[in-house]
Amino acid sequence: MTQNTSTAVMQRRVEAHDSLDDFPTPPWATRSVIEWLNENRLIKKTDTCREPAANRGHMVRPLQEFFSSVEAADVHDYGEGFPVKDYLWGLDPEPVDWTFCNPPFRLAQQFIERAIRTSRVGVAMIVRSAFMEGVGRHRDLFMPFPPSYVLQHVERVPMVKGRYDPTASTATAYLWIVWLKRGGGDTRLRWIEPCRSRLERDGDTMPERIAA
Repeated sequence: MTQNTSTAVMQRRVEAHDSLDDFPTPPWATRSVIEWLNENRLIKKTDTCREPAANRGHMVRPLQEFFSSVEAADVHDYGEGFPVKDYLWGLDPEPVDWTFCNPPFRLAQQFIERAIRTSRVGVAMIVRSAFMEGVGRHRDLFMPFPPSYVLQHVERVPMVKGRYDPTASTATAYLWIVWLKRGGGDTRLRWIEPCRSRLERDGDTMPERIAA
C-alpha cells in the first residue's frame, strides 16, 4: 500500500513546543458559531466579548460584526495593533460575558479553564475534533467542566500556518465546544450545517486594522 501524500491529508497541525501555533481561523467559521448561538438565543449584541489569541484579527472581525464590545489581544505582535498580552500570565483578567478563541493546541486546556473562570455567560472554543479524545483530558477538563454543546462542523475548516487561505483544503475536522455558565447538565451534540459559501465575505482575506 502506498502512502497518501496529498496536501490535504499531510497538512497537520503539529507544532514545536515553543511555536506560536499560528493557524488563523477562517472568518466564516466564527460567523457560523455566532449564527448558531444567536439562533438559539444564547448570545446578545450587548454582551461583552474577549478574544485572547487575536492573531491577525480573523476571528475578531466577525465578533465585532455582532458584539458591541470586543476585547482582543495576543501574546505576539502580528502587526494589527492589538495589545500584546499573555493570556495565561498573572492574575485572571476582569470578567466578560463571552470568551471566543482558537487556542494554541498545547495550551488549550489552560485557555479554556481561564476562560470559564472569567466569562459570565459562556465560552466558545474552536478545536480539532480529536480534542474530545483522551483519558487525561476527560478526567481533568470535561468531567469537572462538562461542555453544554459540542458543535461539529459538517464542512472541513481549513487552517493554514501563518495565513488565511480561502482556497485551502484539509483532512482535519474541527468543532466548537461551548460552555454555558447557567443551564448545565448533559453535553449536547449538534452539527453546524454547510455554510462556508454563504458566510464568506470579500474582505476576509485582508483584515483591516480593527484593533482599538
